[in-house]
Amino acid sequence: MTVEPNDLTMRPITGREELDLFSRLPYVLDDELADDLTAGRRLPEWMWVALRGDQLVARAAWWCSTGDDAPFLLDVFDLDDRDGDGVDAGVKLLRAAMAEVVPAGARPPEYIRMVPPDWRETPAARRVVEDRMAALEQLGAALLVERLRLEWRPGTPVPEPSGRLAFRPVRDTEEMISLMASVLDGTLDTHSRDDLSRMSAREAAAAHYEEELACYRSPRDWWRVATLPDGEPVGFVTPARNDYNPIIGYIAVLPKHRGNGYIDDILAEGTRILAAQDDVPRIRAATDVGNVPMANAFRRAGYVNFERSINMTWP
Repeated sequence: MTVEPNDLTMRPITGREELDLFSRLPYVLDDELADDLTAGRRLPEWMWVALRGDQLVARAAWWCSTGDDAPFLLDVFDLDDRDGDGVDAGVKLLRAAMAEVVPAGARPPEYIRMVPPDWRETPAARRVVEDRMAALEQLGAALLVERLRLEWRPGTPVPEPSGRLAFRPVRDTEEMISLMASVLDGTLDTHSRDDLSRMSAREAAAAHYEEELACYRSPRDWWRVATLPDGEPVGFVTPARNDYNPIIGYIAVLPKHRGNGYIDDILAEGTRILAAQDDVPRIRAATDVGNVPMANAFRRAGYVNFERSINMTWP
């Protein structure tokens, strides 16, 4: 526990019994916190609060995949926006918490914040986003990318197969990683480009596979390689379920086949596979704001932009 001279007390929560305290500052992920604790995706020692007396003035929490023992994302960071010292309290809280949560010498986990699609046009929403970004910037983080969060809803038409492409399951992990490495040539995805600044395409693909695709809890035989009639691969899609939703986890077209509209066929195939499963209230997906071709493909397929996300990283 840390106590500042101005009576700001900063500490992790003691356990599930303090979820009500932690949730006094509302955010869209609050409904997931209890299940995350049960599943081990969050730990009480990763969920920190800053208190002034009994007033919650800031909070922060990290998340990981089930079974991991190190935090993967800083995905909850809130301030009491009525408090004139909210940003300062947030900086102090993060500094104290990161010293305990982030392993010494490690790069801090990425920060992600879900925001309304029109957050820049709404003064109150803009202040919320910019205050939290300002706090992170004081601790050395910088904006990496803004992303569109997308959703397909039951009743939205799914195009019938055009016949231009055939689809087959992915043969094995090696084929998946090789395809993932191939599509990094010319990628518009900011996270992938950031990875390529620090590692080879093969290393980036393998890391992405292990950190995300290998964690999906759905059958891998849902994944599809798209091919020309002669069997030549042109792209792939990984329809899946993560811990929260059915998702289009990864979708791409190989460089030599871009510009032919194949992305529409591949996305339709992934959507069909998920829509045919039981209990699919929605299908989620995401892409960078700047990845206009991919964003347009989701729009043509009937996906709606229900949120955006702000992603910040440390050098």
